[in-house]
Order: sequence, then structure tokens, then C-alpha cells
Amino acid sequence: MENTFGISIIPGNEEKRLAKLYSFKIRREYEKAGNFRHVAAMAAHIFKAPIGLVSFVYKETVLFKGNVGMEGTNEVSRGVSLCSLAVLKDDVTVFENAEQEPCLLANPLVTGDFNLKFYAGAPLRTRDGFNIGTLCIVDKKPRKFSVADQRLLEDLAAAVMDELEEDQVQPEKTVNSLF
Repeated sequence: MENTFGISIIPGNEEKRLAKLYSFKIRREYEKAGNFRHVAAMAAHIFKAPIGLVSFVYKETVLFKGNVGMEGTNEVSRGVSLCSLAVLKDDVTVFENAEQEPCLLANPLVTGDFNLKFYAGAPLRTRDGFNIGTLCIVDKKPRKFSVADQRLLEDLAAAVMDELEEDQVQPEKTVNSLF
């Protein structure tokens, strides 16, 4: 797998993290509607960002299950997606000006035509401590992101996980019936 970050993007608990992610049985098909998309839209609206995503970090790709502002892009390489960095820690990952971040200087989303300048991603953390994805917002211009903003993004990510995990204990539902 390509890795544009110059640092390891594989957490120490990768095998168990992936097993937990796969246990949710999330369909890989793109959906134009659903709660994942609604949460992504809400995040984009609240933070006045052009892009909001609910993403899941798989072994080699990052799947966008909720996608506002990047419609038509269902997934990207894990070695390129900034969500791969966000699942490495439990706090919100913020790059207020991506062009000033050493680990992003070789990233084609930052240096290429996409022109990513701002990223904030809250990990989607399971109750048993696995970061399986992110709720993130993206902008093509640098911006500030306060501690209060970070807490709000974390709360929205927690709401996604509450619904996802609740669905897992109710076998008569499927993930796609909620999202």
C-alpha cells in the first residue's frame, strides 16, 4: 500500500481493529441518502465546510459512507486519506493549514488538483476502544478550528457510533436500515 505520510499509518491493534470494523457488516455500496449522509451534511453545515464525510478505514482503502461535497468519490487509498491519520489517536485530528504540515507535504490531496487546505476528523470509536473511521470536514482554504469546535465534532462522531453499535445488538435491523 502506498503511504504518502512518511509515518506509519497502521495502529498497533490493526488486526483487532479491522475485525471490529468488519463485524459491523457495513455495505460498501455508495448511497445517496441515509443517516451517514445526513450526519456528514450536518457537520458540513454546522462548520460551514464544503465537504463532510463519514468514513471507515479498511486495510487498504477508506470508504466514504456519508459524503457531502465529494459525491462520486466512494473511496480513496488509505495511504492518501487523512482519515488514516485520524484513526491513530483518540482525539480530533486538525490540520488548520495542510500546506504547513510536514507529514502532508507529499500528499496528492494537498499538493495536487484537489487542493486540500483544512482537515478536522473525529475518530469513530467503538465502545471497546477501536477507532474504525472518522467523521470529518474538509475545506480548500485554511481555517481555524477551536477546542469547542473539536468537542462538537466529537459529539457528532459519538452519535454515529451510538447508532452503529445499537444496530449491532438488534439483529433484526441491518446497518443500512439505520444509515
